[in-house]
Amino acid sequence: MANDEELTGEMSDGLQVELFHPDSDREPGDTNIVKWGFDVHPVVFPIALVIIALFVAVTILLGEQASAAYSAIFNFINTTFGWFYILAVNVFIIAIVYFAISKYGSIRIGGVKAEKEFDDFSWMAMLFSAGMGIGLMFFSVAEPMWHFGSDASDFMVVPPAFDAAGGGAGAATAAMAQTFFHWGFHPWAIYGLVGLGLAFFSFNRGLPLTFRSVFWPLLGERIYGWPGHVIDLVTVFATLFGLATSLGLGVAQVNTGLSFVIGDTLGLVSIPTGTIPQVVLIAGITAIATASVAAGLDGGVKRLSTLNLYLMFALLGFMLIVGPTVFIFGTMADGLAAYLGNLLTLSFFTGTVGGTAALGGYTVKGWMGSWTIFYWGWWIAWSPFVGMFIARISKGRTVREFVLGVLFLPALFSFLWLSTFGGSALWVELVGGGGIASAVANQGQTIAMFSMLAQFPLGAVSGILATFLVVTFFVTSSDSGSLVIDHLTSGGKHDVPKAQRVFWAVTEGAVAAVLLFGGGLSALQTASITTGLPFAVILCLMCYTVYLGLDNEYEILESDTFAQRIEELTAEGEVEVITSGDEMVTSLREGDDTPSGD
Repeated sequence: MANDEELTGEMSDGLQVELFHPDSDREPGDTNIVKWGFDVHPVVFPIALVIIALFVAVTILLGEQASAAYSAIFNFINTTFGWFYILAVNVFIIAIVYFAISKYGSIRIGGVKAEKEFDDFSWMAMLFSAGMGIGLMFFSVAEPMWHFGSDASDFMVVPPAFDAAGGGAGAATAAMAQTFFHWGFHPWAIYGLVGLGLAFFSFNRGLPLTFRSVFWPLLGERIYGWPGHVIDLVTVFATLFGLATSLGLGVAQVNTGLSFVIGDTLGLVSIPTGTIPQVVLIAGITAIATASVAAGLDGGVKRLSTLNLYLMFALLGFMLIVGPTVFIFGTMADGLAAYLGNLLTLSFFTGTVGGTAALGGYTVKGWMGSWTIFYWGWWIAWSPFVGMFIARISKGRTVREFVLGVLFLPALFSFLWLSTFGGSALWVELVGGGGIASAVANQGQTIAMFSMLAQFPLGAVSGILATFLVVTFFVTSSDSGSLVIDHLTSGGKHDVPKAQRVFWAVTEGAVAAVLLFGGGLSALQTASITTGLPFAVILCLMCYTVYLGLDNEYEILESDTFAQRIEELTAEGEVEVITSGDEMVTSLREGDDTPSGD
């Protein structure tokens, strides 16, 4: 039986190459420079390094001038193109749901008999860790508190899409619904669309695992020229600086957590907060990430991602037990009802009408720019990073399975996580003694998680666990980002030398540390988010190219000729006949006008 399955798989792979792969002599990384333990693209790799070095230098040397320029650009995009972000993300979610429920849902990534590289649990653990695990740790308490409203800060106000007074039960429901919206189906639709496109054109078409390949239906062989180089360079830029920004900003939460738990709560030793301790933390996290990424996808990233998931389950279970359990599940039900009941309003709300109206310390338009449009630009800018990593680990899954896994499972887990931690914080404010909202207003969002945990039993233990979990999420994000940049700078090869993976892991940490020390991280965050605008346009085109690719594949799979050839080859038991070259493909095309994958 095993031999029969192996034979069928080999025959299927042969047909996949002959019928579905483009008529091109190019292969991933066929022009690469292989030297000194590196295997790099001759254009993308060196130019990417130059751009990165120049951007870092300019950001540090110009200082406040660079920051002001980036902020001005960001504000211009928010006020002028915010509506485009809103509409584009809705297009993405409609497109990916259509691919799943339509006839294309049965198409398998990698070919008819492609096998899964990772089991379901490992796959879900990796896609979730790469997607937004670290963000949930940061915002699961901070965002509901911010939307709940507080007299302690003019900027902590109820979202404008809801009509509720700050600080009350209505505000709590609105806060959870808005948070669900920002972390629910819409962001994962962006990641899923990019992941599906990259996985399909790489595994089903044999094209490089880089962003340029998605545009084969429009560019053809030109993806190997300068149009493709530019696409990959922009992707490297967004990915590396997005990662460096995340490391720099997120390490502040680790620093705050250690200082709060070890210094303030336990009183063991005073841990300073600031730039120098955070640079030291980045160095330590980068060292761990370097060791993990050197171990490879299966040996390092997979194990750490699985560890992350177990730790998340442990912390989640702990809060469900010691926290206000009934209130948590009630908050989730109320929040989901408000989220789903207002889904269309939330999805298409731009704040344009009445945008200059006062909303605490914001205008309505300003609130949208600081939250929803900020998130959408951030998710879009990060989509090459997360999407490419998801694509890399998703071979062997059908389109329908892929979409269900990527779109729904992480979103549902996010709802439970946000309800548990955000709901517990809301309980403290509504029923308990309060204090979390004022801590966030006075000390910043990094304190939110630890301030909430301190209100419940074993707060020090759970705070240490939360801090450790943030660190492991940093490591997996760095690992995933290193692998993605490796693919981009190696011409789309699936496997790259260990030295190259280590190089990019170290580079990410070094860039984050230098920019943090030079005070350029806030400007860099603005710059990375701003890249969401051109990517939004690219992703709109991507909806069309993915449709073309899936439609072409479905047409071939449903053709009589394809079915007949599978039967004939199975009966003959000779795999060689399907790899004999152009003669078989020509006869197939002449016999039934079977389309090719060109």
